[in-house]
Amino acid sequence: MIGVDEVGRGAWAGPLLVVAARQIGQLPVDLTDSKLLKRPRRQEMIAELRKNCKFGEGWVAAAEIDQIGLAAAMRLGVSRALLSLKASHTDEIVLDGAVNYAEAIYKKARCQIKADVQIPVVSAASVYAKVRRDQHMIELGNHYPAYGFDVHVGYGTKTHRAALLEFGALKGVHRMSFQPLKVIR
Repeated sequence: MIGVDEVGRGAWAGPLLVVAARQIGQLPVDLTDSKLLKRPRRQEMIAELRKNCKFGEGWVAAAEIDQIGLAAAMRLGVSRALLSLKASHTDEIVLDGAVNYAEAIYKKARCQIKADVQIPVVSAASVYAKVRRDQHMIELGNHYPAYGFDVHVGYGTKTHRAALLEFGALKGVHRMSFQPLKVIR
């Protein structure tokens, strides 16, 4: 079975990352949805996950999201992740959420709400995606320290809004089609 989850869907800045995971070994006992684990535990877990899963990554840049919209970006990210993992059209695939972004190509794809809590391989995709995207946003924060990307990782916080008001949006980094970016340019 392949598990699929994403991170960054609602962020104001940075890419969307969809990850497809295929279990090949024993998963950590305390594995669950990335949002239920603290950052240090997610970081510790990554080495074990890399030994026991194969991962495919589907990155979608902020500019792509602005150009095609979030639903199409999700579909593109899922497609890229499954292609990266070399998924077969006959593999059983479980996507976290209520929309099946893979059904057009992958006949055994289904979606399940809260799959990231209930199905360990989806949890693995969730944790891997969160760690990889957070790393990306922390690196971005090194280039643009005034924005606080290392703390809020691109999501809409008071700190992020204050930085936007003071410094403006970063082209290619911020999602200009999202609120409040439509107003703050």
